Amino acid sequence: MHVLVVGGAGYIGSHMVKLLVQRGFEVTVLDNLSTGHRDSVREARFVLGDLFERDTLEDLCRKTCFDGVMHFASYIQVGESVREPAKYYRNNVFKTQNLLDVMVARRVPCFIFSSTAAIFGEPVRIPIGEDHPKQPINPYGRGKWMVEQMLEDYDTAYGLKSICLRYFNAAGADPEGELGERHNPETHLIPLILQAANGRRSHITVFGNDYDTPDGTCIRDYIHVNDLCEAHLLALQRLWDGGGSSAYNLGNGNGFSVREVIETARTVTGRDIPVQYGERRPGDPARLVADSQRVRVELGWKPRYADLATIIAHAWQWETRS
Repeated sequence: MHVLVVGGAGYIGSHMVKLLVQRGFEVTVLDNLSTGHRDSVREARFVLGDLFERDTLEDLCRKTCFDGVMHFASYIQVGESVREPAKYYRNNVFKTQNLLDVMVARRVPCFIFSSTAAIFGEPVRIPIGEDHPKQPINPYGRGKWMVEQMLEDYDTAYGLKSICLRYFNAAGADPEGELGERHNPETHLIPLILQAANGRRSHITVFGNDYDTPDGTCIRDYIHVNDLCEAHLLALQRLWDGGGSSAYNLGNGNGFSVREVIETARTVTGRDIPVQYGERRPGDPARLVADSQRVRVELGWKPRYADLATIIAHAWQWETRS
């Protein structure tokens, strides 16, 4: 089987490429390197290109018969999406439609889409199941929800089968130390904490300590990047086996507060981590925790690295690499 991984030079995409190669699949990576890193793609064919370039997509799919596509090429900063919605709708929605249209034209049968818990907006119940109301409160979440609805229509009209995987908080790094997070700027909590532990930042800022939670800080569900990738592979196999289109929430089902994450990082690293407190950020829910029973039952997914200390330990190994 030959898989096209769009955005395969980025954080999650590069981990996915490594797993696919290890499992014996042929892999082609398409990435414009706007946020990805060429050296993250090691044993797969690499094509420099952008989803905006329809000719590039058509040429690629004409020359190679792909059995499925995994799509990771999205902008992910919620705050930036509020300031620059056009950038997010252009990249995350319009460019995705370009890809889908070429897939339909070239009869590529299966599509795995990286969605997000941001499609739910402010949660009305915890944990969050797949049937939770979809009320995104920012352009990032709205764009992802638009694509999910687009995929339903493309299935009905064109027979394109897809599975949407709604991430909660992707975290951690390759246990072998070859890959990890390299966002610029970095916005994810765990690498920011570890940069403070490693002296690359003077402190970690906690945004809000007056939430309605046991310690006043936000609670999130952290899922190891390798466990995310395993879910993607199971989803693709499900479609290859004749399964229908669907959507699944991906999280461990355990919530940890910002303070708990910091304390765990102190234990894992053995370092002091200076903390400063700031104002709440607009749109930050107090709790986001997944109900992922459906993906466990229907796809047989079982997280391998569900322990927060293990997730942080793998990220720390990447942070302190020589």
